Amino acid sequence: MTTDNHEEASTDGSQLDRRAFIKSTGVAAGVAAGLEGILASGRAPAFAQGTKLHWVRWVDFIPESDVELKRQMPEASKALGAEVVFETINANDLQARITAAIQSGAGADIFNFQYNWAHLYQNAVSDVSDVAGELGKAEAGFYDVFPPSCNVNGKWLSVPHSIVGNAVAYRKSWLKDAGASEFPKTWDDTRKLFAILKKKGKPYGQTLGHTFGDAPTFTYTMLWAFGGAETDKTGKKVVINSSGAIESVKFMQGFWKECCDEGGLAWDDTNNNRAFHAGEISATLNGASIYIVAKRQKEKLKDDKGEPLFQDIGHAPLPAGPAGAYLLFLNQSHAVMKYSKHQKLAKDFLRWLHKPENYGKWFATQEGYSVGGTKKWENDPMWGKLDEPLKMFRTAARNTRLFGYAGPSTAKATETFTKYIVTDMYAKGVQGMKAEDAVKWAEGELKKIYEA
Repeated sequence: MTTDNHEEASTDGSQLDRRAFIKSTGVAAGVAAGLEGILASGRAPAFAQGTKLHWVRWVDFIPESDVELKRQMPEASKALGAEVVFETINANDLQARITAAIQSGAGADIFNFQYNWAHLYQNAVSDVSDVAGELGKAEAGFYDVFPPSCNVNGKWLSVPHSIVGNAVAYRKSWLKDAGASEFPKTWDDTRKLFAILKKKGKPYGQTLGHTFGDAPTFTYTMLWAFGGAETDKTGKKVVINSSGAIESVKFMQGFWKECCDEGGLAWDDTNNNRAFHAGEISATLNGASIYIVAKRQKEKLKDDKGEPLFQDIGHAPLPAGPAGAYLLFLNQSHAVMKYSKHQKLAKDFLRWLHKPENYGKWFATQEGYSVGGTKKWENDPMWGKLDEPLKMFRTAARNTRLFGYAGPSTAKATETFTKYIVTDMYAKGVQGMKAEDAVKWAEGELKKIYEA
């Protein structure tokens, strides 16, 4: 059924404590064997009649992927002997929904987590180390971003699922008309190019709003590109009030006025997609969805010459600032809530979801928008069938930072993200606040979290 609406850990899901690892994987192997036996025999496990498992995920930017998951739910229900209820909601509503469920002690059994939310909700979710351990061991290990995101104090509190990469999607012909044969490598050159394009009525599109993906993946990386950081390496001392952070806000003030669609200040993660497809902007930071949707709707989405729009879309990584070029991707996982009365069923479902024959069908619909949570999926035959502009996403997940840098990615880093402090620092700057004052404001807000 469907409805719409820190301790270090190795990347294979094991803990550094070898004795604990051997013990946990031994238990996990037995559990896995039990599930495999049930599925192989065709007999469903004996859950109480009428048992329902409720799973909440974001509304995917690749609609066909949600269609595939909905198609799979009757199969999962039959295999598990209980009805799996699949619900999708706007990603910006996930945290409010999770918080309400925790406060009431009732709600979905499994929630889609993003970034390092496992730290923020660590007291409200179940230990899923057995499931994560099996998956990581079976599929060549998780990407490095997952242990600090999902493993809290040696326990996996959410099961890694996938990573949504990002890149700047741009109109190749428009950049060429402005004198650029490729996307610029530095922010200074990017500013010069898009100042020309904005004068032609073809600005850069970027949100600085309270939205989960396109805003923080731009603003955090802008901070890092100029040498700024939230905290020192200990994660206990706030260091954002630095020359690097101030220079990054000053740069953004100029870039915003000279290059950007200034109406984008409060956009969510869908507005830039629509603006790009409508020919209103020349470039924007996004996942692969702009290209994928343009190709799947090639009869509808055309360029200014009447040709299929997707043919004029290129992808490039974010440019470099004085301190280098950095990336922040959206990693996804699933957590089993402590209040759930269906702990075993929830874990069995996550095992079923990640069986290659099930996960692979979902993965194929993504066409590069998401990469797998494990390195196994880099070698999937799908990548050989994709258009060239999408192939850059295949290994993108190998290189991504987490918010909280230069300190560890903790619950405090998640709280900072949830309150959009870094993003608001830039938003205040482009709305007229002096760069120094915007950074000082951010420093005060961060100290309330990190140094309280």
